[in-house]
Amino acid sequence: MEDFEPRAHRVHPALRPYLDDLIGYAYRGDPPELHRGLPSRSLTVVITLDEPLGIAWPDEPTQKFEALASGLHSTAVRIGQSPNRAGIQLALTPAGSRALLGLPPSELASIAVPLVDILGRPARELTEQLREAPDWTQRFAILEQLLLEAWRDEPVPQPRAEIIWAWQRLAQTGGGVGVQDLATEVGWGRRHLTERFRQEYGLAPKVAARVMRFEQAVQRLKRSPSTKLADLAADLGYADQAHLSREWNALAGCSPRQWIAEELPYVQDEPPVEKAESRV
Repeated sequence: MEDFEPRAHRVHPALRPYLDDLIGYAYRGDPPELHRGLPSRSLTVVITLDEPLGIAWPDEPTQKFEALASGLHSTAVRIGQSPNRAGIQLALTPAGSRALLGLPPSELASIAVPLVDILGRPARELTEQLREAPDWTQRFAILEQLLLEAWRDEPVPQPRAEIIWAWQRLAQTGGGVGVQDLATEVGWGRRHLTERFRQEYGLAPKVAARVMRFEQAVQRLKRSPSTKLADLAADLGYADQAHLSREWNALAGCSPRQWIAEELPYVQDEPPVEKAESRV
C-alpha cells in the first residue's frame, strides 16, 4: 500500500451552514482493502475521479458507486474492495442535505445511493467536469461555484424550530444533553420529540447523542493516538474505559486501538479543522 494524500479545501463562508468539510483524497498506490466509514454528525457525498468506490453496510454485499450520497448512521460502513484511488468527499450538515439534495436527512439514513438517482443529469455532468479538471485547485473551484449557485438561488427549507434547537444543543454539547432535558427545553414530551427528531434526521436523539460523543473521541485520537483511553473516557463523560470500548465496538465495529492501528495512516475523512461550531 502506498502513501495517502488528502487535500483539504477551506469552506467558503457562505457555505458553512451547509458544508462541514470539503476534502480531496488520492492514493499513490493501491488503496487500503478496508477503510471504516465512521458515524458522525455529517452526511456524506463522494464523487470519484477514477474508478467506482466500494461501499458495504454491515452484513450486506459491497455496492460500487461513481458518485454517492449517504446519510447519518450509527454503525461503521466498510469502504474498499474496489480500485478507486481518488475522489472528492463532502461532509454535509443536515441543512445541506435539504439544500443540495432536496431531501431531509432521514431519507438517506443508514443507506448509500447513487448521486444520479437524486440529482439526475447534473450529477453525471459534475462528475465528468471534475474528472477532466487538471488539478485540485480547478476541481475545488468547479465544485464550490456549483454549490454557491445552488444555495444562493434556492430557498432552503427548514424543519420546525424545536427540532433544529434539539440538534444544535446536542452538537454544542457533544451529545451531553439527555433526551428528557431536550424535551423539557423545547416544551414537548420525550416521545414526541424522539419521533419528530427521527423523522427529520433518521436517528433518535439518544442515538445522535451517542454518535456525537463518539465523534469527539475519534477527533481526540486522530490528534493524539497515544492518548490514554481511561483519560479519554473520563474527559468525555463515559462511565469508564470499558464503557468507551463497548461504544467503539458498537459504532466502529472494532476497539479503539484496533482502529488506530488499521486506519490512522489512511483516514479518508479526516477534517482539516476540528468541528467546533454547531451546524443545523
